[in-house]
Amino acid sequence: QIEGERDLFSFSEERRRELWKKAVRARSAMAGVRERSAFVGNAAAGSAKSSVVGASEARCEWTSTTRVLVACGGKSRHATERGREHAAGGALRMQGGGGDSVEPRNPDALVVIGTRGSPLALWQAHETERCLKEAFPELAKEGAIQISVINTSGDRFLETSLADMGGKGLFTKEIDAAQLRGDVDIAVHSMKDVPTWLPEGICLPCMLEREDTRDVLLSPKAKSISELPDGAVIGSASLRRKSQLLAKNSTFKVVNFRGNLQTRIRKLNEGVVDATMLACAGLSRMGMMEHASQIVEWDEMLPAVAQGAIGITCRTGDEKMLKYLAALNHQDTLTCVTAERAFLEALDGSCRTPIAGQAWLVDGGARIEFRGLVARPDGSEVHEVERSGAAEHAEKIGREAGAELKAKIGSDFFAVAEE
Repeated sequence: QIEGERDLFSFSEERRRELWKKAVRARSAMAGVRERSAFVGNAAAGSAKSSVVGASEARCEWTSTTRVLVACGGKSRHATERGREHAAGGALRMQGGGGDSVEPRNPDALVVIGTRGSPLALWQAHETERCLKEAFPELAKEGAIQISVINTSGDRFLETSLADMGGKGLFTKEIDAAQLRGDVDIAVHSMKDVPTWLPEGICLPCMLEREDTRDVLLSPKAKSISELPDGAVIGSASLRRKSQLLAKNSTFKVVNFRGNLQTRIRKLNEGVVDATMLACAGLSRMGMMEHASQIVEWDEMLPAVAQGAIGITCRTGDEKMLKYLAALNHQDTLTCVTAERAFLEALDGSCRTPIAGQAWLVDGGARIEFRGLVARPDGSEVHEVERSGAAEHAEKIGREAGAELKAKIGSDFFAVAEE
């Protein structure tokens, strides 16, 4: 237990952040906790129990402040951000097996948020919940917002690389289906997981303000990529990272390495790999930046399209949800990500094609700069492009940058990339 039975709401913001960091470290150290978990919430009591495959029983308590996971006596205790407010809106469940069954909709909920069940995805969903409550008084009432966790294909098959599973859409299609059925009203996504095409009936009108887009290196053996020895084993499921790493040192062995942040860090500490790479945004949001050995600058590794951005979708024509999301939208982020996704779409890119792209605004937001990159998976060939122009033409700039690279690399480049 943390500080006895005290409600975390009574702590100062500084103390809550300190407890959160300790809790995440404790969660990362828990051995034997498997990815497939089942969370069953008890809304009336404001508590939840979590059965974890291959691990000891964990008890979840929902409080109004910070998510806390602490290992004590073979158990984990955790409280999730603003969870008590969510508990009144309905139970929270993450399915352990296949399928995309969704928690029954609470008839009193004004907004039901669909999300994946990883700690980072839940952080993003609760951040969206917080923003909605701040912007709209009617959503600040207990039970007004319900969070529904949906297990996706990408979450279920962790031993298979994303490229082998077919690339994009693996983390979104079950959530899209739930949205179209009306089980959830809005869905919160890491934008780098969202395909450039959206199912008919779903739109993407909102992005929250973007986090740091850079990658980070995590390694107990090196403080930077350049310090990694020849033959180092690096865990990554990203072809983009793999190709750029091999372009720097062809002796690196890059192996498939999937799971949530906590799982990857645990595997790293167990010596499964010598190093791994993660998005700085996710590590920062989870309060785990102390694990970073190096924040990698764009010149050394160009980030993924839309990395660090949180997107929120709703059904096309749902005026009520469109009104809510308009108040949350960060236009600068939307502009930059629009350019990046247009670049990716022009290249017909997916998880099977090593593509990177970043856009940023200059001149007070009046102009946009863009850098893009495409590579072969073995790093033997890398091509880059740069473009700039008026911010209002962001989509056109990204699309033209993609077309320029596509013409340069030839028609067989991606066929080789998919081998």
